[in-house]
Amino acid sequence: MIGRRRLPAPAERYAAATLDGPLLEVTDLRTHFRTDRGVVRAVDGVSFSLEQGRTLGIVGESGSGKTVLSRSIMGLLPKHNVIRQGSVRFEGRELIDAPVDELRDLWGAQMAMVFQDPMTSLNPVMRIGNQITESLLHHLDISKEFARETAVALLRSVGIPEPERRLRQYPHELSGGMRQRVMIAIAIACGPRLLFADEPTTALDVTVQAQILDLLQQQQRERYMAMILVTHDLGVVAGRTDHIAVMYAGQIVEKAPTRTLFTAMKMPYTEALIRSIPKLTDPSHTRLRTIGGRPPNLIAPPKGCRFSPRCPYVQDRCREEEPPLRPAAEPGHEFRCWFPVGTPEGAEALERNRARAGSVRARVAADGPGPEVR
Repeated sequence: MIGRRRLPAPAERYAAATLDGPLLEVTDLRTHFRTDRGVVRAVDGVSFSLEQGRTLGIVGESGSGKTVLSRSIMGLLPKHNVIRQGSVRFEGRELIDAPVDELRDLWGAQMAMVFQDPMTSLNPVMRIGNQITESLLHHLDISKEFARETAVALLRSVGIPEPERRLRQYPHELSGGMRQRVMIAIAIACGPRLLFADEPTTALDVTVQAQILDLLQQQQRERYMAMILVTHDLGVVAGRTDHIAVMYAGQIVEKAPTRTLFTAMKMPYTEALIRSIPKLTDPSHTRLRTIGGRPPNLIAPPKGCRFSPRCPYVQDRCREEEPPLRPAAEPGHEFRCWFPVGTPEGAEALERNRARAGSVRARVAADGPGPEVR
């Protein structure tokens, strides 16, 4: 028994377990769900790697496959009607076909997740203290007394006042921001090397959102964790990630170092996401920019580029040929587009579409909208 003996500091443990290569390697990961309507291609050929101590942002609209990707990596999927293929290597160990018992030893101890909605993730009839110490007692050979002291220290480290009293409370007695802090405390309790944060600021007000994101960033740096931050808001990941992967319809359509993505984006979908962010410099009552149309049906995605029905740069080739993920001039930058933003081909494609739209509007204005449909 460790008893009251001090546990090694996270930085010490990580320094003793450094890797020669990436901490996480995902190769051609595919996660499909069988339904009555057909097979849903929720994640369709995703590849990336993540080094220890680095932060990756995964960005996209609702339904783009962000959350399913995170759960696929951890193995948190339904037991039935799921097809999972490809490769997920964590610390060099393949996880795709790993048994549940082996994954259970990894969950919490080596990789953990801060879920989107703490009210539905926390057990409503279990005290906060028991929910934190449960993971500690499962993974570490320590006494209940030391586990309780560790839980108090964890709550204090995530900024919860009166931690001793909070241990005796239930989730419904805490505010939304405090429940999310409890979720973070549970996730980092055993010092995981990889942390997933799945929309960690959903349903929180703006000031609490900033506090939670700052807290995650602080804990990630202090513990030298790798972190995957999942969100629909590019503004959230702008100053908090090293790399960003943009997902659309189950695929990564662009990935790059964070600064490169914002200064030299190539994918029209990335440009549309950035333009949809409200700006403080805009005057009052400025109409928000939106992305026209809606995401495609993942049971029968469109032929060619999956963003083509909504893309302002779309050409005939986009509707017929699916673009590969190809490298840009900047190191580490890849994108999936035939007519990239910021290139002569992209500018010409956009002008052709504008000219075509202008001629259609002029023809409608001259001829009228056409015969009335009865």
